[in-house]
Amino acid sequence: MAYRIFIVDDDKFLLDLYAVKFKNADHEVSVFGSGEDLVAALRKKDAVMPDAILLDVIMPGIGGFGALEMIRKDNLAKGAKIIILSNQGQDSDIEKAKKLGVDGYIIKASAIPSEVFTETLRIIKTEKSN
Repeated sequence: MAYRIFIVDDDKFLLDLYAVKFKNADHEVSVFGSGEDLVAALRKKDAVMPDAILLDVIMPGIGGFGALEMIRKDNLAKGAKIIILSNQGQDSDIEKAKKLGVDGYIIKASAIPSEVFTETLRIIKTEKSN
């Protein structure tokens, strides 16, 4: 089954790397270079919601947590699994992500693209337990 994946990161190289990984498996991918771009896309009247959003934390302007707070506050991305994909692995960041209701947290530095791919699909297929 093909999924719609949104990837948000200010690192163009990583955006391309992950996008290719998902596209090669016939998934539909949209990439965004900032939290602002993601939120704007989700707010469009005719927006098609993703199955998952891979969201970096540290970005210029609105970072991942800021975007996530807006998504939760405005009830955007209904039904999408939100996965933090960041180099920020401090307990405080992971705890903040949990409080904001993320479905997964992947630390970039310790996961190769195929692991990110596999974990994303696993999370999409997992029913929310709340």
